Amino acid sequence: MMSLIRVFVYGTLKRGQPNYHYMVNTDNGMAKFVGKGRTADRLPLVVASKYNIPFLLDLRGQGEHVEGEIYDVDQKMADFLDDFESHPTLYQNTPIPVEQLTNEEDQDLGDGKVTHQCSAYLLKQFKPYMAQLPCLSNYSSQGIPGVDAYMESDDLTDAKDLDP
Repeated sequence: MMSLIRVFVYGTLKRGQPNYHYMVNTDNGMAKFVGKGRTADRLPLVVASKYNIPFLLDLRGQGEHVEGEIYDVDQKMADFLDDFESHPTLYQNTPIPVEQLTNEEDQDLGDGKVTHQCSAYLLKQFKPYMAQLPCLSNYSSQGIPGVDAYMESDDLTDAKDLDP
């Protein structure tokens, strides 16, 4: 039996978001939807850079309880996600506690909620202004009031405004 890695996605990799197709492309590996989740700790989820990219800042206790999705992935998909998220140069693959809210069929777990340790991609080094940006509890690429919508980029190396 292959061992699976539990991951939490909060941005463009969620269902209905522009990069979700990577999660279901079996050329990248296997990803099985476990359920919707919410971070047990408050964390700042902000949108920044000229591409309006969602970033989860590693500032526990600040921001909101962030909603996203929990997946079980195989090692091939985990390696793909590390590469896709520019780990470790941009994001850091970091274990965080995530409360599971629904099952794989999107049915609310009610009082049966459980907390999992999930890998999530956090931004540990960032410019101070990013910590002052409006914090979201749930990301959508369609944009939020006062924030422009997500723009695709194949290359984050020009995201100079993220350098600390």
